Amino acid sequence: MSDQRETLGFQTEVRQLLQLMIHSLYSNKEIFLRELISNASDAADKLRFEALAKPELQDDDADLGISIIVDKDQRTLSVVDNGIGMSRDELIDNLGTIAKSGTAEFLQQMTGDKKHDAHLIGQFGVGFYSAFIVADKVTVESRRAGLDNDAAVRWESEGQGEFTIENIERAERGTRVTLHLKEDEAEFAESFRVESLIRKYSDHIGFPVSLTDQNAEKVEPKIVNSATALWTRSRTDVSDDEYKEFYKHLSHDFSDPLSWSHNRVEGKREYTSLLYIPGTAPFDLWNREAPRGLKLYVQRVFIMDDAEQFLPLYLRFVKGIVDSSDLPLNVSRELLQQNPELATMRNALTRRVLDMLKKLAADKDDYQKLWNEFGQVLKEGLVEDHANKDKLAKLLRFATTHTGKDTQDQSLDDYVGRAAEGQDKIYYILAENYATAISSPHLEQLKSRGLEVLLLTDRIDAWLTDGLSEYEGKTLVDVAREALDLPDDGDGKDQDKLDEDHKALLEKIEAVLSERVESVKVSRRLVDSPACVVAGDQDLNPQVRRMLEASGQKLPESKPILEINVEHPIVGRLSGEADDGRFNALSNIVLDHALLAEGSQLDNPAEYVQRMNEFMLHANGGADNG
Repeated sequence: MSDQRETLGFQTEVRQLLQLMIHSLYSNKEIFLRELISNASDAADKLRFEALAKPELQDDDADLGISIIVDKDQRTLSVVDNGIGMSRDELIDNLGTIAKSGTAEFLQQMTGDKKHDAHLIGQFGVGFYSAFIVADKVTVESRRAGLDNDAAVRWESEGQGEFTIENIERAERGTRVTLHLKEDEAEFAESFRVESLIRKYSDHIGFPVSLTDQNAEKVEPKIVNSATALWTRSRTDVSDDEYKEFYKHLSHDFSDPLSWSHNRVEGKREYTSLLYIPGTAPFDLWNREAPRGLKLYVQRVFIMDDAEQFLPLYLRFVKGIVDSSDLPLNVSRELLQQNPELATMRNALTRRVLDMLKKLAADKDDYQKLWNEFGQVLKEGLVEDHANKDKLAKLLRFATTHTGKDTQDQSLDDYVGRAAEGQDKIYYILAENYATAISSPHLEQLKSRGLEVLLLTDRIDAWLTDGLSEYEGKTLVDVAREALDLPDDGDGKDQDKLDEDHKALLEKIEAVLSERVESVKVSRRLVDSPACVVAGDQDLNPQVRRMLEASGQKLPESKPILEINVEHPIVGRLSGEADDGRFNALSNIVLDHALLAEGSQLDNPAEYVQRMNEFMLHANGGADNG
């Protein structure tokens, strides 16, 4: 047999991660053991699943378990499992490269803030490398189930720029990870220290975790954990700390979850669910194609990671497990899609998550944390999940003119509770950002009357308002649409009367701007600004139009409606302007400024600058002498 010993370089991203991990996690270095035991547990789970179809994979070693071996004299700690194991190629792929999509984006988010970076590292699921926090060399020996003894492989690295890999003989199936501890990390070769860490971090592991001290008078393994899958225990028997540690094992997130729900359903369909709301968003939250979903077990046998069929896409941040008593052990993703009982389970689990969020919303501070992380994703539910629209609407949070701050912390119930008596509408404005929204001229009349407006600045908001047309009997109204119906202001004039009174001016402006606007009207929404542009009731919202055009979509031409404030001095000057050239220039400038205030880009900025220069020269009496 050829040793086939190779020295290979780590992928660039791995080298960066190793450095980041060592520095970011050093203050919490003991979690390396949790991560290695968690990996060993996953390996045992995967073997048990593959053995459903190929029982010979477990040969005559059917009792799955994890062994921790410490040797103080040699200053080593080993984590040994008899799970699925790895082939030579798998070792290179799994420990030398990071195949997960989004690696570059993940690394860009690293800030140097140790607490922040620790969250990101956990989310990325690269816990194996935490071994290098306490070890100056790591050796991995593995034989994949089903392969011959001489197909075993040894991987070894000092965590710098490279690793070696060679074929070895190994009779045992599974993987042995040996940490050659740094001189100042010898505490992790002490059996009492390691035993306390196993109890703290890994008591919930569903396989027995034994500890062997090679330097003890009597060298024999001692089972340390309870070896009972946590979700199979009664809720009253599980402490909050145990729930938190199980979440970290499940998600490889190093921070605590915000909330969890442990529930057993009995009757026609029997299953147990344990669902978690994370405290921080994963780095790939916005990749709708990224693996997501719950871990699926059937009768306590692991079946698959990322079973996305149990929750809708807008709840993709939820972590947890489902253990079914009814599904067949050979269930696959394809069979799940065809299972008629799955829709009932999915609906029940979705309602349970929404109930968790409702309960969380009772604590404003905790819910604000959740909204800051996942609010935009939850808004997708208003578009995708009509069955739960009412529940989702109560979970929404917005910035509004009432608070005057760029924080989405106001609910629709808050808005309705402050609404004026008899007010049957909820007003909102769509804008690119908070600064554009709060300073929009469209708000002037509403502010002057004390009418609150929701400030919608997320990309999803334009679609959200399509999915949520009313709330508690109040219609949602876009204040930047043509047919804004405000309460009577007492002047006794309707829109037609106002337009008729200023017909000559409107027609003159419209003639000048005919290629740029659909029509010109007298505004009832302006107080301080001379003009604004609004969208026709059948037209696309300008923000939606810009997003679609930016994505390359071809859209039919659409022109805005220009509304003018006939009480404003600039419009007064326009009305009295006798020079056709200056009238034309000022009309275009009024439109240009209205478009800029709305957030649009001018089609011809150079032409606008030229008009402004000429206008300012005339205004100052210039250009009289050359």
